[in-house]
Amino acid sequence: MDFRHSDEIWRDFPQLVAGVVFATGISGDAVADDGVARFTAIAKSRLAGATESELPEIQAWRRAFTTMGLKPTQYRCASEALLRRFRKEGALPRLHPLVDVCNAVSLAFAIPVAVFDVAAISGCLRVRYAAGDENYLTFSGEAEHPNPGEVIFADRAAQVHARRWTNRQSGLSAVRAPTHTALIVAEAMHDSAPSDVPELIAAVVAELTAIWSITPAAAVLSQSAPRFTFGE
Repeated sequence: MDFRHSDEIWRDFPQLVAGVVFATGISGDAVADDGVARFTAIAKSRLAGATESELPEIQAWRRAFTTMGLKPTQYRCASEALLRRFRKEGALPRLHPLVDVCNAVSLAFAIPVAVFDVAAISGCLRVRYAAGDENYLTFSGEAEHPNPGEVIFADRAAQVHARRWTNRQSGLSAVRAPTHTALIVAEAMHDSAPSDVPELIAAVVAELTAIWSITPAAAVLSQSAPRFTFGE
């Protein structure tokens, strides 16, 4: 199996920096409290000095959404949505230790972090422009088709695992109690992304290693090295 962004995405968004982690040996009974507390404290400190919309990481994604023809206050990147909820409520709901720790890392870095159950991915995963005939499953179980030209995460079976790029993941590959293998993707476009994304990926690897005693595979992708091969 492999993951990559299409050539067209790299052409249109050359400022993109992407990091990926593949982890096997995940279980839902682990405890991630220490990491969650540590990274949410960082987010709280950052939000004490600025709202999420003022952060350079979020501003860069807002510009990207505008470029894609999306109203950025209607469709927010995942990290902005998390930060907004965290600022208003003071905490995020606990879902699964892997999701919880990745959400906390996303809060701290203000960078979208997607987490996919690899068992639900068919063959490969591409970030590409949609043709419009792909299939997307909402978390409520409804079927949708992305708009033609929309940036999506799609596999070989034309199943969509995220819509509007970093806006919304699919219920199909959501991490749940039975999840054993996961692919984690972080993407950023702000000026310091070339140093921030590797730091984020290292943080995720360290947390997964500490929580599950596993050795994840990881990489930072670029236009010249866009492919990440993963699998058990």
